Amino acid sequence: MNYGVIVCDYYGTVEETAIQKDSRIYEWEPLFYVKTSDGMMKVIHQGICGEIVSLEVSDGDKVVPGMVLAYVKEDLFVSASD
Repeated sequence: MNYGVIVCDYYGTVEETAIQKDSRIYEWEPLFYVKTSDGMMKVIHQGICGEIVSLEVSDGDKVVPGMVLAYVKEDLFVSASD
């Protein structure tokens, strides 16, 4: 089983969590909205697909760069080659 980690890139506050536990995510869809310490709104997204196995933050939580926001059980696609 392959697990991915979604981390924060900013200092700020989680304004909105666009996902929930057990939901499916797809590459580059918005996952979290973070209001940075300088007042800018940033969108957290990842280049992975899979199922959210745990959320580590809630709306209103303070975040810092490198902080884990969620864990994802990544989809593994087997490609056939000859």
